[in-house]
Amino acid sequence: MNHYFVLLQTAQQPGFGGFQFIFLGLMILVFWLFFIRPQAKKQKQQKTFIENLNKGDKVVTIAGIHGKINKVNDDGTIELEVSPGSYIKIEKSAISLEWTNQLNKTATTK
Repeated sequence: MNHYFVLLQTAQQPGFGGFQFIFLGLMILVFWLFFIRPQAKKQKQQKTFIENLNKGDKVVTIAGIHGKINKVNDDGTIELEVSPGSYIKIEKSAISLEWTNQLNKTATTK
């Protein structure tokens, strides 16, 4: 029983709550630095990438479909040429930034 009394006295000492607030603040800062900030940066890059799509760009969709943009429509879709004379209409948001960048990097290094 004496051990519980000592723990209660320690927890109620002045200044102990300040440490908890500092620790909580540091946890929030670390969470923001490693999770929220990189995700927001990635979303901003994806949005810029989608806005700058043009006719003739070689892209890869999130489903893995490779093609060349034939037409950019005003309704947020694009017409993608998947083989000569074959076109599909897809949403702009279905274009993968990472896979498209990999496709274009390998095309420029060859």
